[in-house]
Amino acid sequence: MTTATSRPGGPAPDALDGDVGFMLGVVFRAYLKAADAATAGIPGGHRGRHVLAAAVRDEPRSQSALAQRLGIDKTVMTYLLDDLVDAGLVERQPDPADRRNRRVVATAHGREALAEVDRRMLRAEDHVLGCLDDADRQALREMLGRLAAHVNHIDPVADTCALVAEIGSRG
Repeated sequence: MTTATSRPGGPAPDALDGDVGFMLGVVFRAYLKAADAATAGIPGGHRGRHVLAAAVRDEPRSQSALAQRLGIDKTVMTYLLDDLVDAGLVERQPDPADRRNRRVVATAHGREALAEVDRRMLRAEDHVLGCLDDADRQALREMLGRLAAHVNHIDPVADTCALVAEIGSRG
């Protein structure tokens, strides 16, 4: 049996036993690798998928609100949306309530693409979470959801690009 403190071929070094950062990093790397493959063909990869999913679900409606909700710099969001529009996945439409704003709306092709990517993401999650039964997976999702909400509440990230640059400059 593999546990959080063991790995194929033997136990993890004692210094890493129970180290949340180490464990999160291992899982996150595996998840990113699987998710990269699952989002192939979507401009912007994971971010593009998140923008497309929000557009499919009509939340938030404006380009500016979407950038804020997803923690993407407005300039980066503009380029990402340009790529998604060029791929025929979303459209920018004038907001009938305020013509100064542009709504991000998924196209029929975008809805189909998201459905396919979501199927691939489920397989990617199955790959990463393969050692967990359904109850453990649900418990993990619930705990991560609570943890993410808590962390976002105490230290919201308005711009993930700036956060990545900040983290990189600490190294």
